[in-house]
Amino acid sequence: MVVHALVREDGTVEGGELYRVAGLLGMTDQQVRLCVKRLAAEGRFTVQGRGRRAVLRLSGAAGAGPVHVPEVDFVRHAYRQDAGLEPWDGTWHAFAFAVPESARAARDALRDALTGLGAAPVQGGLYVTPNAIGPYVRARAADLGVPEALTCLTTRDLEVGGAADPAAVAARLWPLPAIAARYEALHALAAAAGAPPAGAAGAGGVGARDGGAGDPDGAVALARAVALAAAFSDAMLPDPLLPPELLPAPWPGTAARAAAAAAWGRLREAAPAGGPRLFRLYAEASEAAPRNPRTDPAPKSG
Repeated sequence: MVVHALVREDGTVEGGELYRVAGLLGMTDQQVRLCVKRLAAEGRFTVQGRGRRAVLRLSGAAGAGPVHVPEVDFVRHAYRQDAGLEPWDGTWHAFAFAVPESARAARDALRDALTGLGAAPVQGGLYVTPNAIGPYVRARAADLGVPEALTCLTTRDLEVGGAADPAAVAARLWPLPAIAARYEALHALAAAAGAPPAGAAGAGGVGARDGGAGDPDGAVALARAVALAAAFSDAMLPDPLLPPELLPAPWPGTAARAAAAAAWGRLREAAPAGGPRLFRLYAEASEAAPRNPRTDPAPKSG
């Protein structure tokens, strides 16, 4: 996550910057060396030079892209929901499949695709979501060579375990309290992102090794950006992005994403010129939808 977060627009990562930021996040030089070695062995990066003088370059090989990072379209959809631009039409989208044991890998991959898109299992081989993910699911089934095993249907009348109210169904199928807790942690970290460097190194304490000398090379801002990106991913990846109509109110995800967007802006200003493309990608996603004062509070300044 740290290495990918520091990739610049030209596809490179400076070794010195990587070691400095990783140190601020509580990582040892040995951990960084092992990570770089593994990424190179996997073909994700090529490496020129050694240690802090090395330059890593993002590989063009298949599968070389960032891992454990939400897709930009996924993030953009979340901000559009927060702005009230994605109202739910009351339709549930259901998917069922029966893949034989001889194609177990395809069956597991299709299941992972469904849950990755936010669908929840109702019972064996049956998944449901309020979001229109049908095109993505069909495409994945075709890629896996099992399109004939997939059944897709929609309904406005869904009852699960005796629960028929849509919000009650959502509360039964998705772990909303656990997801809300992740967003509360994100909100706390984002709110502190503009504070002066202080505290212990590690999650929530970036800056201890700065020594109080400020941030002349922008490394503290970069370290905080990486920590924020990790918390953002930790909250977003398991979130099915249910429509606001199905969520408890107020939903902490809305305020957390607003705080994160404001923090991105502050950190981007403090980062060195030509900083990581991470700033641009998240800024583009969070700014894709206009702010709705009723659902998306204005970010605090400073």
